[in-house]
Amino acid sequence: MRGSKLSAVRAVLIREFGGPEVLEAAEVQAPAAGPAELLISVRLAGVNFADTHRRGGSYIGGATLPAIPGSEVVGVRLDTGERVLAYCGAGGYAEQVTAARELVFPIPDGVEDAVALALLIQGCTAWHLYRTAAHLQPGESVVVHSAAGGVGSLALQLAHPFGAARVIATASSEPKLALARELGADAAVLGGAEGLAERLLEANAGDPLDVILDAAGGAVFSASRAALAPFGRIVAYGISSSEPNELRTSSLLRTSHGVVGFWITHCIERPGMLAVALADLFERVAAGTLRPLIGGVYPLAEAAQAHVDLAARATTGKLAIDVTR
Repeated sequence: MRGSKLSAVRAVLIREFGGPEVLEAAEVQAPAAGPAELLISVRLAGVNFADTHRRGGSYIGGATLPAIPGSEVVGVRLDTGERVLAYCGAGGYAEQVTAARELVFPIPDGVEDAVALALLIQGCTAWHLYRTAAHLQPGESVVVHSAAGGVGSLALQLAHPFGAARVIATASSEPKLALARELGADAAVLGGAEGLAERLLEANAGDPLDVILDAAGGAVFSASRAALAPFGRIVAYGISSSEPNELRTSSLLRTSHGVVGFWITHCIERPGMLAVALADLFERVAAGTLRPLIGGVYPLAEAAQAHVDLAARATTGKLAIDVTR
């Protein structure tokens, strides 16, 4: 790892919007921390679907070029040497990054770097999907789509402890369905949109569902709504399909459905919401009741391959870039 006094650091740079091929290994000027920021020597940077949208120019929060992707890191504070987990917003695919002080969190002893990384965006998203967005009630049924992914695998493990009576998982292949059952699903079905509503109802003994967590949007979102019970809620927290949806108020009135959007950025703007979720998640990891899945750790020069694998649904759990390699 380069020292903090060097004027340049290795990073992954985007000079133009496009596919994974636009991710370029380069040397860039080392960042400088402002008065409300901390400078972090990065060990691992998280890979998220938001990075692929930012790379392609379709990120909901906007993007300007040139840019260094990566919104979350695990590393060491250069002022104290403390191992930390940090939300940096951008610039994470680099040897050094800055982050706002209130978005830097100490990592408890015994929690591995990659495990900690899985708890920031994915873990806090899963936690708040239940507590803040869906307001899951004891005894309700839950569907977790993409249950082998970073958010899904954690949401699946939290469902029963948070009060769900029956948990149904969806995934794209039989091995991923088997993994979902291992992680706590009472039933697991293939997640393609065609026939999805019927499969979900059958998995719930014919009864409509109370809470559905969806990161795909498009046809999957529409099919999922068809399986919701009156007063059921579907939480949209991603649009990985890039397919738009239209909602009519008359449809909501006829069904008494709740459609809730969730974007982790609004928790990041309220750092206490991250802190309370992380404290609970770290405790569950320490107790052995929560097991974040690590789907792959890629060298810095192979960031493009990480994006390819993520988009192809070829991985399970959390992906990371090892910026020290």
